[in-house]
Amino acid sequence: MVRTARRGRIEPEVTPDLIRQIRQISLPLRGARDLDPLLNRIGDARFVLLGEASHGTAEYYTWRAQITRRLIVEKGFQFLAVEGDWPACDHLDQFIKGRGDAADSREALQAFDRWPTWMWANAEIAELAAWLKRHNATHSAQVGFHGLDVYSLWDSLYAVIGYLRRVDPSAIDAARRAFHCFAPYGEDAQQYARATARLVPDSCETEVVDLLANIRRKGPSYREDDRWGAFQAEQNALVVKDAEAYYRAMVRGGPQSWNIRDRHMQETLERLATFYGPHSRGIVWEHNTHIGDARYTDMADDGMVNIGQLARQRWGE
Repeated sequence: MVRTARRGRIEPEVTPDLIRQIRQISLPLRGARDLDPLLNRIGDARFVLLGEASHGTAEYYTWRAQITRRLIVEKGFQFLAVEGDWPACDHLDQFIKGRGDAADSREALQAFDRWPTWMWANAEIAELAAWLKRHNATHSAQVGFHGLDVYSLWDSLYAVIGYLRRVDPSAIDAARRAFHCFAPYGEDAQQYARATARLVPDSCETEVVDLLANIRRKGPSYREDDRWGAFQAEQNALVVKDAEAYYRAMVRGGPQSWNIRDRHMQETLERLATFYGPHSRGIVWEHNTHIGDARYTDMADDGMVNIGQLARQRWGE
């Protein structure tokens, strides 16, 4: 086999012999039963990370949905976590668990209103969500649908304010301070990011750290009445804190903003695993750049990590 060097790595060159070898070990993929070798390979793994080479490609979504359904039915996986915003995914999660006011899955997907809407508001996800709702209707253990991403700064902040207004109005001051700090930027992340890079920078870092600290301090009392509501409030406060750090790092360049985002995804995955229980099993849908192990790619040369690397370091191969 001929090999070529690229950026210090030795890579195979595509030759007729290599193509023959690939054909000898490849398997047809025509229907759900053709996934049997993959399900066998997964075995008793606690997490399965399913990638895609491009966002919005129907075939990737269709096959990931096939794999996901089999993992839920045959191996008892309890939640699906995707490269999407927590508040929008929560709207869909409520639908598939028989809560909320959406009449059908397509209406529930209207919550995905941040560009690119088609990344999650598409026919394949609508079909999967309808299946998840039917599945949950006949099983006591409810399968969840959750977002791992960090972009929903304002939506998450509004969610925290709404939660505190309902359950603990006396604790709303920290949320209001964060809201007033961000208010001059009109929900424009780019404008806020630029403000943090001025000669005399403006930043809401203190306010969002205080917000998360207050939510966590009062968390035990909140969980007594509504465990999931308290979890959501803390998660949204975590999104606000990490989104602020992400946008602040974004204008400075380098790997820091990427690493903030993927570390947030990993922390969210860990939080979901804890919430669902010590024996819970989760499925992750993200782009290949997030779930492939960064240690074996050019990303490592640039000082970048991803959830594929962090999850393996946390839970093992």
